Amino acid sequence: MWPESKLPVAVIVAHPDDETLWSGGHILMRPDRRFVISTLCRGSDPDRAPRFHRVLERLRAAGTMGDLDDGPDQRPLEDAAVREAILSLLPETAFSAVITHGPRGEYTRHRRHEEVSRAVRDLWRQGLIRAPRLMMFAYEDAGGKRLPEPRRDAHLHMPLPIGIRREKHDILTGLYGFGPDSWEVRAAPREEAFWSFDSVEALDRWMREREQAA
Repeated sequence: MWPESKLPVAVIVAHPDDETLWSGGHILMRPDRRFVISTLCRGSDPDRAPRFHRVLERLRAAGTMGDLDDGPDQRPLEDAAVREAILSLLPETAFSAVITHGPRGEYTRHRRHEEVSRAVRDLWRQGLIRAPRLMMFAYEDAGGKRLPEPRRDAHLHMPLPIGIRREKHDILTGLYGFGPDSWEVRAAPREEAFWSFDSVEALDRWMREREQAA
């Protein structure tokens, strides 16, 4: 799926736990790959920040945290500010692949997911993040009527072996501290799904087709 490379895979998300919820199995199944996980929010959260660093150890990944506003009113952030925050967090700008949120996030609705997705796409288009492949989480919740599920039109569907599902569950409950009946644990997909692009042209063509179909 990825070209042979010694470069790491970048996972760029809005919140600590997004990396595990939407791609934790993908990461766990690839111990031969180096991952760099950057989360744009909660860097000063006295509970979530130390949990995120323990999760990095479990995932055998490097990582960084930003501290963009994540208040309940979801005040819109300037695109330039989000792009700048991402670049400031990345230890390097060349990767074997980049993974981030889908254009509309994974559920209805969190503005930060959408903003991070847009910023990563823009940085990839501009060559400020260099990677031969861009991947985006591909889930939807029918407008909030159910828990998120993999989209049928996702380019990649990855069923998780039971051992990986258990390890992902253990991270969410044991390290992040979510209860067994929490939304996060119930929403964590047993099959992870992604859209995947190997060129800016392919991404832009796909975005235009989505806009026309909307």
